[in-house]
Amino acid sequence: MNENLPVAIQVYGLRDLLEETPERFEEVMCSVKEMGYQGVELAGLYGLEPGEVKRILDKVGLTPISAHVPLVDMIETLEQVIRDYKEIGVQYIVVPYLPEEYRPLTDGYEFVLGKMKEIGSTLRENGITLLYHNHDFEFAKTPDDTYALDQLYAEVPADVLGAEPDTCWIKVGGPDPSEWLKKYSGRCPLVHVKDFRRKADGVDLLALGEGEQDFPTLVKTAKECGAQWLVIEQDDHP
Repeated sequence: MNENLPVAIQVYGLRDLLEETPERFEEVMCSVKEMGYQGVELAGLYGLEPGEVKRILDKVGLTPISAHVPLVDMIETLEQVIRDYKEIGVQYIVVPYLPEEYRPLTDGYEFVLGKMKEIGSTLRENGITLLYHNHDFEFAKTPDDTYALDQLYAEVPADVLGAEPDTCWIKVGGPDPSEWLKKYSGRCPLVHVKDFRRKADGVDLLALGEGEQDFPTLVKTAKECGAQWLVIEQDDHP
């Protein structure tokens, strides 16, 4: 690897180009490659078979580093998820989001903790690492005055569950994202970079460099803490 971390794109940000037009997948991936990205993080298969996704990414020259897969899909169809993404060749599968009934401080959270341990162990046996991608709701405080995200990483062992820190939502939630990366050094192979600006009723998600994030420090810290890839996630397109 060269001195700079390789950069991937989270394909969720391209959903408007792909959700109804799987025949455009190769065209869109070619554009991604031409922009200078080296890898992709998938968010579904857009109606394509896994083998076709692999063929296109191989042809274009993009590395399929990871995939966001809803936790419910892994609970209900884990064998199929493993087959599909092993065929594509991803190294990481990421829990992208928790429905409200499964979030910290709810009755369903203990169930989720148990399932993540089971799923992470099964994925590890199949050569894939499970990661968790945060939003801001995981920075609610538990009764012992710690962040819920800290509870998750304390409850589920690091060899079963890694982290994919979303540095935007970490900062929105409260902590400094560079300090958070240091706290979980060695557990964060993929780091999401995203910019934002606070407003009275929430945040605007912006293109990199147009908001509040200190990207030079973030990128330097991510590299020092063992990150393997930076993943650009542009949820909205202002």
